[in-house]
Amino acid sequence: MTVAKITELTCTSKKSFGDAIENGIKRATKTLENVSGAWIQDQEVVVEKGSIVEYRVRMRVTFVLK
Repeated sequence: MTVAKITELTCTSKKSFGDAIENGIKRATKTLENVSGAWIQDQEVVVEKGSIVEYRVRMRVTFVLK
C-alpha cells in the first residue's frame, strides 16, 4: 500500500513563473523525500510602477511516505 502526503508552498522569482516553479521544487526536495509531483494551484504577479517585479506560484507538492 502506498500513502502520499501533500504540502502547499508559495514560491517566487524575479524572472518567470517557470523559474518560480523550479525554485519551489528544488527547495521542496531539500527537505521532503520521495517527491512525486506538483500541482500549480495559483499564479500571480507583483507590479510596481507599471512593471512586473515578482512572479509567484502557489503549488501543492506530493510526496510518498515510506
